[in-house]
Amino acid sequence: MKTIAFAWRYLWSRPLAAALNLLLLSLGLASITFLLLVSHQLDTAFERDLAGIDVVVGAKGSPMQLILAGVFQLDVPTGNIPLAAVKSLQAHPQVASLIPISMGDSFRGFRIVGTTPDYLSHYQAGLAQGAVWTAPMQAVLGAHVAAQAGLKLGDTFTGSHGLAPGGHAHGQSPYTVTGILAPTGTVLDRLVLTPLESVWQVHETDTALDDDDRKVMEDEREVTLALIRYRTPLAAVTFPRFINTTTEMQAAAPAVEITRLLGMLGVGLDVLRTLAGVLLLTAALSVFIALWSAVRERRADLALLRMLGAPPAKLAGLLLCEALWLALLATLLGVLAGQGLSALLAWGLQLENSVLIGALVWPVELASVPALALGVALASALLPAWEAYRVSVFELLQSR
Repeated sequence: MKTIAFAWRYLWSRPLAAALNLLLLSLGLASITFLLLVSHQLDTAFERDLAGIDVVVGAKGSPMQLILAGVFQLDVPTGNIPLAAVKSLQAHPQVASLIPISMGDSFRGFRIVGTTPDYLSHYQAGLAQGAVWTAPMQAVLGAHVAAQAGLKLGDTFTGSHGLAPGGHAHGQSPYTVTGILAPTGTVLDRLVLTPLESVWQVHETDTALDDDDRKVMEDEREVTLALIRYRTPLAAVTFPRFINTTTEMQAAAPAVEITRLLGMLGVGLDVLRTLAGVLLLTAALSVFIALWSAVRERRADLALLRMLGAPPAKLAGLLLCEALWLALLATLLGVLAGQGLSALLAWGLQLENSVLIGALVWPVELASVPALALGVALASALLPAWEAYRVSVFELLQSR
């Protein structure tokens, strides 16, 4: 305990040098923490939202755009597809389940999604309050939507055209809140869910000129896309080709497109990892120089300790304890700074409304941060500690 207390006092006997070393080491660890948190949260978001979805079928266009819009609700859809075509897919022998999705309106920046109760079952969503819709123009709110909007059961609201705030309000077609979902950690938390008929009714009411016009619209109803799960793994080879070559629709495999997306994101992450590595290397060099200088400057103190009976190992341990103090303080500051930076990024880019990045999480990967700090500190202290260990008390006194 005395060695630990001495090490603390010695560390702050040169406050400017100690603060600089602590800053450099903390910045490197904060960068590593930030990268670990963002990677973990992105991987978790992709994994939980893609679970059980083998292919997304929608209008022709960019496959990645189709996945981002249909599964993660991050992009605008590529267009609409006929309802009749989706119903025919439902009867396809390679399709085990199909969930239709209709988009086009929003409420305070949150998307209004027309679908079936199967969408809730797919993500094993439970209701915190109320019940699932039983008629058109009823809505179930995701947990995040309900918290942000302050709506409760029985409240009414109107959507606006488009997937971003500021669109034309559908004032003649209000929704009634019948249920609020318990938090699921999935894309459902950020959606307003309603039956498909609601989406059709809103737009037919606003655009139909008369009953005949409304009848034509009913015959030509569309949905935005369909989320499909295969009956057998072999369907992954033949079904997308069947859709892409024989129909006017497009089939996009989430696994393929997300691999491409992560590959593109990986370039930026590699640059940040390199920067973090440079910071840690600079911190290690700074700590090494500081401790090496400390051995030279404290020869009188070291000689006195040896004369009082301190063994060489204790002198070496004193320097190692200084490095460990730095590692401990830098770990605390670095992890807190990384968590804060992650939350700040989410707040600044409003990512919490899209992929739920920014929540305070403690993944197992964060255990590598204190281990890395310990390794850098010990590596920096080994030579100075050896120097303190090997110099005899006679040489220390003679140098004075």
